[in-house]
Amino acid sequence: MNAGPPIDERAVAAAAEIVLAKLGLSLDQVADLAKPKVVPTFAEYVPEVEKTTSESSSKTWRYYWQVLVDEWGDRPIDEPLASEINQLANLVQQRAAAKSPSYTGQGARALFIDAVKCLYRCAAGDKLVTLAESPVATIKNSRHRNTKRRALTPREVTEINRAAANSGPDPLFDSLLLRLHSETACRVGGALKLRRRDLNPMDCTILLREKGSKNRRQPVSPTLLNALQEHLNSRVPGHDPNDQVLRLRSGAPMRYHNYQTFWNRIWRILPWAKALGVTSHWLRYTTLTWVERSFGYAVAAAYAGHANPGTTSDRGSVTLTYTSATIHEVAAALSALSGEPHPLAGLAPLEADAVDLGRREIRPPLAGASERLDESDRVRGDR
Repeated sequence: MNAGPPIDERAVAAAAEIVLAKLGLSLDQVADLAKPKVVPTFAEYVPEVEKTTSESSSKTWRYYWQVLVDEWGDRPIDEPLASEINQLANLVQQRAAAKSPSYTGQGARALFIDAVKCLYRCAAGDKLVTLAESPVATIKNSRHRNTKRRALTPREVTEINRAAANSGPDPLFDSLLLRLHSETACRVGGALKLRRRDLNPMDCTILLREKGSKNRRQPVSPTLLNALQEHLNSRVPGHDPNDQVLRLRSGAPMRYHNYQTFWNRIWRILPWAKALGVTSHWLRYTTLTWVERSFGYAVAAAYAGHANPGTTSDRGSVTLTYTSATIHEVAAALSALSGEPHPLAGLAPLEADAVDLGRREIRPPLAGASERLDESDRVRGDR
């Protein structure tokens, strides 16, 4: 058999380059495509993902990333199917729902899906997968979940306060904690991030650092401000501006799990609170509901520290662009809620240090505020 003419390898290479050029590719790119792609496992990749997220997001999603590591630690991240992720999300929901009769687990399921989507967005950025072909591409997450939370009645608030004040090893601190959440409607994260430098006796405000890296000045009553200062100075003497305010009897900083310990004790004393699954966030609902009913939506939105109108995370009407409340209006609502004058509410400036805590009870002010509001309504009606 006769051999064919010798192959001119340079000519072949030149012809290949012409074809690849028409396809928008180079020889180096083709060589890279030919290399086997090494895809990390969940156990290998989750720590890398956590490094790319903010501190607040990491705290929110860390538990759910650990679920991926526990269940699929040895599997490559491009291996699971969408159906498997949905099954694991259902398992997360079932586990959350089992914690309390009032929990549906929908929130945990949604956070798990958010955590998984974050992981695959990072993987797409690292060119390990494509978003279009990732298993989360077709999984949708509900942004509007029903909740069983509601505003507590004045009687329920009183029962919770009494249970806290008459049980546990540190009743004064427990009462202070309830007062802080009831008066400011702050989230747990905001309370735990409160530092010595955030307590401002000049205008009776505290600085709250809450989710979304948002900071806000929140008016507080002189009684609460003095109580917070006295609490911190008694448990962590000194002048370090970065000292965390909320401290246990030992002087150790309070953590998230201490909140759950507190509410577990309240649940044992008040069966109805356990049945509802009452937590600190219910106090936020209660205060903001009272403010909205008493002072309107704009003041309630400012009191809650919600996003400014016009932003992508805006929760309110565009009308708030023109009618958003000022800190002075928030202070006026706080003054009505606590029954104490406030310097930012248009009243005479107060010397916070002049308030005698020995003659004032540290308790959630909502029941008394409701009575005062009813009285003011009757006065306006008689006019």
